[in-house]
This record gives sequence, C-alpha cells and structure tokens, in this order.
Amino acid sequence: MAKINGNEIRPGYVLEHDGGLWVAVKTDHVKPGKGGAFAQVELKNLRDGRKLNERFRSVDKVEQVELERKDQQFLYETDGMLTFMDNQTFEQMDLPADLLGDRRPFLQDGMTVKIEYFGDEALNMQIPPKVTCRIAETDPVVKGQTAANSFKPAILDNGLRIMVPPFIGTDELVIVNTESMEYSERA
Repeated sequence: MAKINGNEIRPGYVLEHDGGLWVAVKTDHVKPGKGGAFAQVELKNLRDGRKLNERFRSVDKVEQVELERKDQQFLYETDGMLTFMDNQTFEQMDLPADLLGDRRPFLQDGMTVKIEYFGDEALNMQIPPKVTCRIAETDPVVKGQTAANSFKPAILDNGLRIMVPPFIGTDELVIVNTESMEYSERA
C-alpha cells in the first residue's frame, strides 16, 4: 500500500480509511477564499455500500490500496450465488449475486467480467460498459414518427424497462449502456 496526499485522490482510487476499504466515487477540489485548499471526496464502502463525504487537505496522508483485477467468465447462477471460472487457472468460484447490484440483469452466460480482489476477498465486479440485449416487448413502429426526437418504453429480454427510439421494434437487438441503463444504439 502506498501513502498519497489528500489532494491526489482521484475517482476510482481505493483507500483504506477509518478501518475499512473505500472507493472514491467523486472528487471536487475546493479553494475557499479563506483557509487552505482541500479535496471534497465522496467515498463508498466496498464491503457494505455505505457512503461518506470526507474532506482531505493536501497535508493529509491516506493509504491507497491496489486491488488485484482478474478476468473471469460467468458460468451459471444457483441460489443467489454466481459461479465464475478464472480464465488463467480454470478454477471455479462462487460469489454472491449482490456484488453486481442493479447491473445484475445485464450479466449473460459466458460473459467475461473483471473481478477486483483484496487478498482472497472479492470486493467488486465490473461488467462491460455496453451489452447487447433483445427487445422482448414494445409498441409497434409508427411510420413517420422517426423525425421527432421522441422515445417509447420497451422491455428487454432480461426484464428491464428502458426507453428506445420509435423505429425500434420487438425482437430487435439493441446495445444498452450498463452504467446509465439507457439505449445506446442498434446492434
């Protein structure tokens, strides 16, 4: 672990703070008219999901933690546990489905995800930023409605509801942004 100054914290850094592991979600560097500059950092606990806002001055030292990232392939789900296979050692491991949170519906059979480990403990999962999904249900295409910048509701094959352009029909493949959970483009 390396010690860094409080003004060097960037989004995505994992820090050891108050006896826990926290990831920096947002940072805002503030220079008030009176007093010294500081970094206002929004932190999220990697183990229980709590959020915390902290101020770090440039003289404050914090421990930056390096997590080990491994590419692993999703195999199947049973009883709320997701089974993954390590792409290097072919070893299988079970991890709780709640590590993915609200992005769980985007996980597809055979998908390769990045899992971040602190020692032997899995702390976070990253799925690809864009995933191809099939439209299970939507209103029919209305001719001439494509000129307006409007959207209509659609249900994906994984059960999620998103808004799609009016020219998208049922059984079409679309690319969905997994961060914003919005339609990105036609596949």
